[in-house]
Amino acid sequence: MSDFKLPKEEKLKHKKEIGLLFEKGKWKTCDNLRIITLNLDKKPQEDFSFNNQKVGVSVSKKYFKRAHDRNRIKRLLRECYRLNKDLFIEKFGTNSLSMVFWISKEEPKHFKTVEENFLKLCESIK
Repeated sequence: MSDFKLPKEEKLKHKKEIGLLFEKGKWKTCDNLRIITLNLDKKPQEDFSFNNQKVGVSVSKKYFKRAHDRNRIKRLLRECYRLNKDLFIEKFGTNSLSMVFWISKEEPKHFKTVEENFLKLCESIK
C-alpha cells in the first residue's frame, strides 16, 4: 500500500502539459465523471519525461456558478484520487497525464457518491 499523499509533483498544472493532454489524449465517460488521459509509456512525446502520474481536476463554471460549489467538488475529486491512487495508477499507467471532470449539473451530496463514480470510471478502463 502506498502513502496517501498528493504531492505537488503529481498535480497537473503546466499549460504545455495540459495542451498536450487535450491535443492527444483519449476521452472516457462513466456516470457523472469524464476523464481525458494520455499514457506516456505507450505514446512517448519528445519534450515530456517525468517519473510519476500527473492529475488535474476541473468543474464547469457553466453548471456551478458559485466558486465554493466548484471548489467543494474539486476537493472531493482530489480526495477520491488520493485514496484510490493505487487503482488509478494501475489502470491509467505510472507515467501518464490525466484530467478528471465532473459533468453533471447536480452537485454531489456525499463523498461516497463521487467515490463510487470514480471507482466505476477506473474499472471501466481495459
